[in-house]
Amino acid sequence: MRITVCCLSVALLTVLLTTGCQRESSPKIDTTQSGITHDLVGAWRATLQFRSGPFATIHDLEFIYVFNSGGTMTESSNYDAVPPVPPAYGIWRKVGSNQFEAKYEFYMTKAPTELAEITNGGGWLPAGRGVLFERITLSDDGDSFTSTIRYEAFDQTGKPTEGGGEADGRGVRIEF
Repeated sequence: MRITVCCLSVALLTVLLTTGCQRESSPKIDTTQSGITHDLVGAWRATLQFRSGPFATIHDLEFIYVFNSGGTMTESSNYDAVPPVPPAYGIWRKVGSNQFEAKYEFYMTKAPTELAEITNGGGWLPAGRGVLFERITLSDDGDSFTSTIRYEAFDQTGKPTEGGGEADGRGVRIEF
C-alpha cells in the first residue's frame, strides 16, 4: 500500500511538473479547425503619417498599441506630452481574414494662454476628446500590419470640431 501511494505521488508530481513547465504558445497564433489564424493580441509599435488635418505637418509620429484578448486596447504616442494628454483607450474586433477595426478615444487639453492660469491652479484644462477609427490589415505572417486611420475631434459638449484628418500607418509586433 505504501509503495502504491508513493508511486501515485511521484506520477502526480511528474504530471504537474511537465505540464506546468511547458512554454506557452505565442499569443499571436490561434490554432483552429480551419488552420492557423493570426490576431492582434499583443504589443505593437507603429509609425503614422497623416495626409490631412493639423497632424499632417508631423513627420515622426509613432504609436504604441496593446491589443487585449477581450477586445479592449490602449494606445499611446510619442506626442502624448504635446500638449499633455492621457493615452487613448478603446476597442477592437476582427472583421475578416487578417482584417481588423479599432476605435479608440483620448481626452484633449488646451494650453494655458497666460502664466497666471498655471500659478492660479489652472493649466492644461479639458478641451474635448479625439476619436480614432482604424482599419488594420495584418500581414500573412502576423508580425506586421498596414492601416488607415480617420481622426475626429469633439468639443467639451460632444459636438464635432475642426481638427480631424486621415492617416496611413505601418506597425510591427513587439517581441523578444
